[in-house]
Order: sequence, then structure tokens, then C-alpha cells
Amino acid sequence: MNKKIMLLARNIPSQLNALVCLSLFFNFYILGETLIAQAHFDEQGNISSSVTAEIQSKLRDSLAFSDLRDQAEAERGFLAHPEFKQIRDSTGRVVWDLEKYDFLLNGESFDSIHPSLQRQAILNMNYGLYEVVPDFIYQVRGFDLANMTVVRGNTGWIVFDVLLSSETARAALELINKELGTSPVSAIIYSHSHIDHFGGVLGIVSAEEVSSGEVEIYAPSGFMREVASENVYAGTAMGRRAGFQYGGNIPSSPFGQVDSAIGKGLSRGSRGLIPPTVVVSEAFEEHTIDGVNIVFQNTPGTEAPAEMNAWFPDRKVFWAAENITATIHNIYTLRGALVRDALEWSKQINRALYEYGQEAEVMISSHNWPRWGNERIQEVMRSQRDAYANLNNQVLFHANNGVTINEIHNEYKVPKSLEKKWSARQYHGSEFHNARAVINRYLGYWDGNPATLVPLSPYDSAPLYVDMMGGASSIILRAEQLYSQGEYRLAMEILNKLVYAKPNNTRAKNLLADVFEQLGYQYESASLRNVFLSSASELRNGILVRSSSSTGSNSLQRALTTAQWWDAIGTRIDSEKADEMNFIINFSSPDTGENFVIEMSGATLSVLEGYLAAKPDVSIEINRSDLEAVISGQETLASRLQAGYGSVSGDALVLAQLTAVIVDFEQNFEVLPGTEKLID
Repeated sequence: MNKKIMLLARNIPSQLNALVCLSLFFNFYILGETLIAQAHFDEQGNISSSVTAEIQSKLRDSLAFSDLRDQAEAERGFLAHPEFKQIRDSTGRVVWDLEKYDFLLNGESFDSIHPSLQRQAILNMNYGLYEVVPDFIYQVRGFDLANMTVVRGNTGWIVFDVLLSSETARAALELINKELGTSPVSAIIYSHSHIDHFGGVLGIVSAEEVSSGEVEIYAPSGFMREVASENVYAGTAMGRRAGFQYGGNIPSSPFGQVDSAIGKGLSRGSRGLIPPTVVVSEAFEEHTIDGVNIVFQNTPGTEAPAEMNAWFPDRKVFWAAENITATIHNIYTLRGALVRDALEWSKQINRALYEYGQEAEVMISSHNWPRWGNERIQEVMRSQRDAYANLNNQVLFHANNGVTINEIHNEYKVPKSLEKKWSARQYHGSEFHNARAVINRYLGYWDGNPATLVPLSPYDSAPLYVDMMGGASSIILRAEQLYSQGEYRLAMEILNKLVYAKPNNTRAKNLLADVFEQLGYQYESASLRNVFLSSASELRNGILVRSSSSTGSNSLQRALTTAQWWDAIGTRIDSEKADEMNFIINFSSPDTGENFVIEMSGATLSVLEGYLAAKPDVSIEINRSDLEAVISGQETLASRLQAGYGSVSGDALVLAQLTAVIVDFEQNFEVLPGTEKLID
């Protein structure tokens, strides 16, 4: 049968209405005894294998699909849909598209999607304006990866989290005002330091409205530091890896990207930042904002290094930020970031449980859907508290029994009592990469074996393995056998060696892609699924370089401190070119009173804030306000100085030396061997 044809799953979850099932039957035609559904988006792609189909079938029979509480909560309070499913920028380019997920709404069970993940993906299709607390709290969901939550104040909307892009934030607020009556934005709360919660701010307020005091912006302690630093030093690598985690370069399809666990995906619009005007610094801090009493709970070291919950004491409503969503989150996020503290995360949830959870009647979050009723809220809070604590404690239990970072993902098992709870399922994080993250946090990446302490690089070791295994033909033959037996991870092990040894072996790359594809179909975690399916696509088709509608706002780049900017430059120095280069720069910004010693020595750029050298090779003075055009990437430091902004004394050629060893990073570097670039 044509590989592009997908078999409709033989088991439809029991909760589907019989009439829906009947209509599905008549919406498909019959080929022999098989129902035919939609085609694969890739001519080289495969349907789910019989092994994968059998796994999915067993899961449909074993998972708790009869528990429909999430469905009821996700739909509760619905008020209105927008007139569109696509949001466009000022040029007409689509920056958000919910239409592409409509295949999830046809009632089909796809063997190419883990049944539990498909359930989550369908729940995340609930979109539009929702009433959470009558005449008080509302949410717009399905307009971006995150939710926009608005609270009715005395004079206007208090907005909790402003989405990723200006275009989606603007559309969300327009829907709110259309359906609930137009009100100004009176205050904004950034729950934490991830861009999908602040990047859309310029879509709903202007910098002038904030600077004038008309709108206050609240954020947790350390917010600006974390915003500026998270994506700077490893920003290029993180951006490339985020494309894998969120499936940005594969179509939305039963065979491709279906969800991102905490939402459908990432919008591609313009992004910005207005710094907060009020920093919440205490562990618990009470504020009255536009007539509404709110108690903020700082939760550093949880889902983000700077994050805070909120409690509405007068309404018994608990805002859980991104600390409690409808999934177990990432302890290690595959896009790359500092490993999170699973134990501290569990403790902060526990603290919230005993501070607020004993009397809370509504719990809302910055992703997914709310929970109502104290018993239900406590159930969800406890399940997530227990899941993070169990992960931390049991991984360390195994580690103290000699299990290593390269084994733990095969040893750690989520307790059955937690597996039964939808709120503790692994849609965003997974027990596989989260378990390894815990060991990495405590013990680092080394497994204790000297052979792995200074290993050969894969390109260097792979030829030896291939030679010892009898060459490419022998490996491919064995891998095909393993594939046919459903032993995909074993096939992956040997094919990965072959592809590294022979990156141009198309047969090997395509077979490894087939393996990745079946594993992607099987994983419950949207992150894992997207990584495996994105990797399969690149192996088959190369790196697709898309023209992006996403723009980084100058306001976001200008959030860097001068020290952070210089440190970021340090990561772009080519040490081979800079070797034997020695100079000292005194760098000053008179308008801020900042002084720096910038020293090139040992092929490394060192940055010291608060000092000036006695005998610099060159001294540069430029106001921070004039430097911002350089920090935002609009100009170079040399061009800015040549234009008369600032002054240079001493050896001006030093600046040319520095410029000559600074590298602009390739945004679409190769991750998998033999994946040449393609231009869309």
C-alpha cells in the first residue's frame, strides 16, 4: 500500500458519541476492509507501522478516557470565538494559524499520534474568550502558546501575561473589548521571564503609557536579569533547537506537529519588551492594583528562575502562573536552558497548597485551562507536587544505587498512582529527559566511566564502529531487520553510527528517518515527538530555511545591560584568530556612569565592570543611550563612533582588531549529519 496513506485507527475512544462515530464512517470510503484517511505530507514518509499501531491500540484500552473532567473544564465558561482562526501582521503575513489543526476535530483516532497526546492536542483546540469568574476574570485561549488572562479592575483591565507576539496580543484584547465592552489596560503582570508571557506587550500598551505612569507593569524579582540573559549567550543554538522542540519546520498533520503540550505552538509575530515598573521582591507581597487585592508569591527556581504566583483573597482564586499547568513540565527543556530544580518546584507548589489551596475555589494558569472546586484544585496541586518530588527523589535513589545519567531514563518509572492522573502526564516534559536532568543537576554529565570522560567525537568514532560491524551494507541489512521487528531503538543505535561515518549515504539517512518517525509517533511528550519528527524531516529533505515573519523588537534587545552585551560579544570571539592578540580598552558611558575594562588576552575577551585601567591602549566614551543602536544590531560600534556619537582616544586600530575576530553565527547550522540547507 502507498506509504502516504494512513490507516484510520481501529479503536475509537469510548467517550466519542455514537452518532459522531457513525458520521466518521460515512465520511471515509472503504478500500477492502480499511478506512482511508489523510495522506502523509512527505512523499518519503511512512504511516504508523503495525507495531506502533498495536501500541496505540493498547493505550486506548488502558488509559482513563472515561475521566472527562478536563474536557468539561476546558469548555466551561465559553463566551465567543473570533471571526478568524488566522492572525496576520501588518504585511498580511500569517503569524498564527489555528486552522491547520482542524484535522484534530474530526473525531478520528490516529495511530500516528500517542492517544494521550492526541487527547491533550484536542483539549488545546478550545479557543476564544472564556469567563472564569463571572464579571471578574476572563481568559483568551488558543491565540498563542500561552493564555491572556484579564481581571476587571475599577478603571480597566489588569492583564496577566501578554502572549508571545504583538499581533496575537492585540487580537486577544480586541476580542475581549468587543465581547465585554471596551476598557483601557490599567496594569500588566508578567508572571515570569519567558518570552511567551511578555513578548506581546507592545500589542496592548505603548512605552509612553507605561513611562507616564498611566499603566504599571509588575514582575517578579530578577525578571529583567533573566529575560536578558536566558537567550543571549547561547541564543543561536537555543533558537535552532527550539525549532526541533516545537516542530517549527514540519507541517501540522497527523504525521507531523500536533501540539506543544501547553498550547498549540509558537506565534511568528513581532516581539518586544517594556521593563516592569514594580518589582515584587518579597516571598509574599500584597498589592492593591486598580482596586483589586492581590497577593504575589515569588517562586524562584521553579519553571523559570524568576516567576510568581498570585492569590485573589477576596474571590478565593489562585493564579498558578506556569508552575501548575495541565502537564508535567520540563526540568530540562530540549531547546536548552539551565536545568530546573524539581525538588524546589515541588516545595513551591506545596507552599501554595497550604497557603492558598486549602480554600481556593478557582485555579487558573498561564497555559491550558482552569480548575474549579476546592477538592479538584487540591487533587491537581498534589498530583503535580508529588510528580516533581518523586522525580527528584527516585532519580537520586537510583543514582545512589549506581545508576548513571546514561541509564536513568530506562530505569526511572512514574508511579502508577500518578500515571492514572491526567494532570501528571508527560506532555511537555518526559520522564526520559527529565530523569537525566535531575542527575545532571546533582552529579553532572559524566557517568563515572573513564571511557566516557574524554570520548571521541561521533564523526571520529563512528567509522570504527561501521568497520567493525562489517560496513554500511551489513548495518543497513541488520537495521532493516530490526525495523521490521519493531526494535526501533536498537535500529537507531547502529544507524546513527553509520550516518555519522557516511553522511552522504542516502539509504542510511532515510532508514534512520523511518526509525525516528515511528518513535515520534509513539511518544506521549509533544517535545519528544516534535524532535524525532523534525529530525526525520531534515534527514530526508535537508535543513529548510524559512523566511520568518518573526521580528525581534529593539526594545527586547535593549534590555541587555552593557555588561551583558560585552559578555555576549565575548562568546563571538574566534579564539584561533584572536590568539596572540593583546589589548586593553577602557569603555565608559557618561550618562549612566558605567565604566568597564575590556581586555583581550589569551585569545579571550574579559569584561570587568566598575573599573578603568591605568594604561589602556584605547579609551572609548559613548552614552548608553547612543549605544543602544549598537546593542539592538542596527549599527556597529565603529560606525556609531564615526558618526560622532562618543569619542575615542589612543590607538583606534584596536577597535578594528576586535571587529576582525568577531563572528556572526550561522542560524541554521547542521545538527544531523548530511543535512544540507534548502531555501524555502
